[in-house]
Amino acid sequence: MAAHIHSFYDTQTGTATHLVFDEEGGTAAIIDPVLDYDAKAGRTKTTNADLLLSFLREHKLQLRWILETHAHADHLSAAAYLRTQAGGQIAIGARIGQVQQAFKTIFHLEAEFAIDGSQFDVLFEDQSVFNIGSLSCRALAVPGHTPADMAYQIDDAIFVGDTLFMPDVGTARCDFPGGDAHQLYQSIQKLLTYPPETRLFLCHDYPPAGRAISMQTTVAEQKAHNIHIRDGISETNFVQMRQQRDAGLDMPALLLPSVQVNIRAGALPPAESDGVHYLKIPLNQF
Repeated sequence: MAAHIHSFYDTQTGTATHLVFDEEGGTAAIIDPVLDYDAKAGRTKTTNADLLLSFLREHKLQLRWILETHAHADHLSAAAYLRTQAGGQIAIGARIGQVQQAFKTIFHLEAEFAIDGSQFDVLFEDQSVFNIGSLSCRALAVPGHTPADMAYQIDDAIFVGDTLFMPDVGTARCDFPGGDAHQLYQSIQKLLTYPPETRLFLCHDYPPAGRAISMQTTVAEQKAHNIHIRDGISETNFVQMRQQRDAGLDMPALLLPSVQVNIRAGALPPAESDGVHYLKIPLNQF
């Protein structure tokens, strides 16, 4: 049975969320859901997530998985909200503890904050196999952007997270805690060994002027045209380019709020004695 894939794009953060299901009335997974966040007001909304819930109801789907490709630094995750509303298990790469440990220190989080990934329901190792109803799926470790990045192979598609972008945009940055350009190069090569027609579904698109938003490419297109890592570009050249480029990039606009929520599987930090949830801003740390 072929996977059905419906993609949603959040224009504010440039994030693609993918909903995958086996059949009408069947079983679904949601990959990289977005929780809306108004940085000026410090207010969250569920507009994007509610679109996903509406789709599930319309097609009579049971939500089985909420899959995170990594702990995002550019948008807040709606995983916890979706689990509350529709059930399912939240899953991420098994090395998320390394990311949690780094950011627990940076944000000076509460002593009780666990750095073992226990906020998530399932921690996938490389090559872990799971099912979305009748669809057989495989988790692929693709570290480099962060140590815990995972891609998900479902049918003839791979959901690559923040490894590759569209060929005219290139590849993900590697300057966050635990990032490594050598690892990213090897992870991308792993993805590009799949057949040329393999569909690659992206987590982001930042289209140059004149191009429409696109959330899907192929192995063949990446190997032929990716401006950072097409065929013929060596690991040495890639690492040099990536490190020089990363050194000049601004931090993502939502890095500070996003990471504090996303390392908690989309949950807000614990409310304080006044019942309010607070996010921290560590000064002069980035």
